[in-house]
Amino acid sequence: MITGAQQSFINTALPILRRDERVVGVALGGSYVKRELMDEFSGLDFVVAIDPERYDEVLAERVEIAGRLGVLLSCFTAEHIEQPERLICLYDEPPLHVDLNFQRPLDAADRYEEPVILYEKNAALSEAFATLPVKVPHPDMQWFEDRFWVWLHYAAARAGRGELFDVLGSLDFLRHNVLGPLIQMRNGQPPRGVRHIERNAPNEVARLADTIARYDRADCVRALKAAANLYIALRSSSRVGLVVREDAEKRALQYLNRMSFDK
Repeated sequence: MITGAQQSFINTALPILRRDERVVGVALGGSYVKRELMDEFSGLDFVVAIDPERYDEVLAERVEIAGRLGVLLSCFTAEHIEQPERLICLYDEPPLHVDLNFQRPLDAADRYEEPVILYEKNAALSEAFATLPVKVPHPDMQWFEDRFWVWLHYAAARAGRGELFDVLGSLDFLRHNVLGPLIQMRNGQPPRGVRHIERNAPNEVARLADTIARYDRADCVRALKAAANLYIALRSSSRVGLVVREDAEKRALQYLNRMSFDK
């Protein structure tokens, strides 16, 4: 359930945003969409819809706008997830993660969930959302198959060279970009990496945890083998129309097995 601190931030921020004539709508996504899933560790994910004619002006002032909403400790733009219009913020009293996604209404319509509209001017968000259905991303299994064995071989080569931090990073990459999404989809959830996976797929957490390694060469190789075995198991439930890269799989696994014996 939503906490007092989270609700307090919303109660403070919403009137401030409404008073800005350039803001034509405010909505909340993320955990707020299913408020029963919120807890004290949840952040707030705002959609701030801007009059298209004033959009560039607002974007230039977004840090200043964010600073009016609370005790802003730090913020940065989200180019790392290809969303430069999004401002990722940390507020204080108590510390609270808040995303402020400044969008034109029609851009906000391209969404993977249905945000809760808190305010809108002239039905700006409602009309925009009506133009497009919610689109839950659903990667094609072939996308995973074409990439997994290449990525596994890369990680095995780093293990062979003894670049174990790189191997640990590769294992994390595979969990977030292949194994986690496949587990999520198999459990009827959006393929959002390992987000909420303990809650969404409790029966598969142990096998995913097997892909976590210590800073130790032999344990890195073991974890890579666990990742390969888990991928094969997940792939088996979605084989319709799939072109299995059998040669790549065979050679990558042979190469990985060599790492178990090479010094």
